[in-house]
Amino acid sequence: MPDPNAQLAAVIAEAGITYNALACVIRAVAAEAGERLSTRPSAVAYWVAGGTPSGQTPLYIAEALTRRMKRTVTVDEIGLGSAGTGWAMPADPLAAVADLGRYVMLRRRDFLHSAFSTAAVALPLTYDHEAVAATLHAAARQGSVGAGEIDTIREITEMFRTADDKLGGGHGLTTVTTYLTDTVGPLLKARFPSEDLRRQAYGAAAQLACLVGWKHHDLSREGAAQSYYQLGYQLACEADPNGHAAWMLRAMTHQALDLGHPHSCVELSEEALRRAKGKVDRRTEALLLVTCARAYGAAGQNAKAATALLQAEQAAANTSDPVSPYAAGSGPITATVASHTAKTLTAMREHPAAERHYRTALAGRAPGPYQRGHALTLVNLAQSVAAQHRHEEAVRLWHRSLEVMNGLDSHRTRQQITTIRAASAGYARRGVPGAAALTQRATDLLRTHT
Repeated sequence: MPDPNAQLAAVIAEAGITYNALACVIRAVAAEAGERLSTRPSAVAYWVAGGTPSGQTPLYIAEALTRRMKRTVTVDEIGLGSAGTGWAMPADPLAAVADLGRYVMLRRRDFLHSAFSTAAVALPLTYDHEAVAATLHAAARQGSVGAGEIDTIREITEMFRTADDKLGGGHGLTTVTTYLTDTVGPLLKARFPSEDLRRQAYGAAAQLACLVGWKHHDLSREGAAQSYYQLGYQLACEADPNGHAAWMLRAMTHQALDLGHPHSCVELSEEALRRAKGKVDRRTEALLLVTCARAYGAAGQNAKAATALLQAEQAAANTSDPVSPYAAGSGPITATVASHTAKTLTAMREHPAAERHYRTALAGRAPGPYQRGHALTLVNLAQSVAAQHRHEEAVRLWHRSLEVMNGLDSHRTRQQITTIRAASAGYARRGVPGAAALTQRATDLLRTHT
């Protein structure tokens, strides 16, 4: 018989959590990382008695306890190994480009199924980019990089972004990762003819890293997405520690909010706005303001959320300056602001107002170029309508969303199809017209959805 794991038992006792509740959180953390576990209270009891969890489970246990304790819990602390915390940004972001790329191309399960870390959300608030910048400057090698190469990176990034909007995050992931790893990363090691070109190159690389992170997020590989977002933030700091870095803070905030982890999101979104204020165009600022609003809404700070929503709407109407290139990739600004406004209002249970904004977002995202965004907005609109007890209309909207989702390589859309099927099955039992057919359509689509 192994010796009991007193360290794990002590942390569980400190957290004041039952074995059953802990098992539930562990399953949720694993699901975020794209792995389905069947952890039960008996498994927790087995680990406390000295048993060893397999695979990535020790990391999931540590993250589950971190969320419960509101402080960092490591695998070392709970006596389940010495895998390290993973809660630090790389000292060398260019080495991280190569390492992360290798993990993706080798399909490393420990990376692709790594858990989203709530403890890492606040890392950018203490990141010392000047020290990293000095190291990167000192390590630069001879080479010739001109504006042509940088323009090519931007063009290829935009091509992949367009395909991502139409086909989903799984389309072209390996290819875009290889391009970042084998072409863009080595290019950044050159000596540039001017500081302006160096900043442009790092900015282009940051946009590409952000896209890779977004594609992982769309596939529900949340730990991998978080790593690429952190990398994108480090690269953005080399390009523009104000506007572009703020944009990456926005991406990190939205990931945490989408996963239901608002801890540190208010501080992160406020820091993004502080950095960018007066240094970016007003429409980019509108996107940062609406991110603040979402963070306030998730934190229950409704008055602040309402103020930020009004400011975002006013800023979005200002078209006097061109939109920052990194922000332009998010799609039509008015539609994006409307979508996040609606999500904020949904969190505040203001469903009629949320519906109006979802309809604005829907009108601004055509199903051709914005296939996934159009589909997910239809789902959100249907949920808002259903919350107002207009069930037949909700069923019709969900039918439309399934039509648009067909063919998308996106785990987020698959999750929505599963949710639609569960809701429509309940409606079918109540005799809501069209619900039975919706249930069958969702079931059929789940059988073929990649």
